[in-house]
Amino acid sequence: MKRVLIKKQAGEFGENKDVAKRIRLETVLPALGKQEKVVLDFDGMSGVTQSFVHALISDPIRKYPDGFFDLVSFKNCNPLVKTVVEIVSDYMQESLIA
Repeated sequence: MKRVLIKKQAGEFGENKDVAKRIRLETVLPALGKQEKVVLDFDGMSGVTQSFVHALISDPIRKYPDGFFDLVSFKNCNPLVKTVVEIVSDYMQESLIA
């Protein structure tokens, strides 16, 4: 299992899409390719932008539509982070159906 401490890489507020992309390319996608579980841990974060979360998870959801939510979990999300993650997750799942 891979645990990603988002604050360690993104700071207290996740807004830099390049950081999200780096996490996606260096950790999330390689782990999913090996069917490893990934924990995205938002401990200590005050918030995130929708574009940050989109850069972090949209491509993995597209590439692994049947396994993403079985392998990836979101931990320590405050209400703001949880809402943004849900919005992006719902949007991506709907786009796969359309």
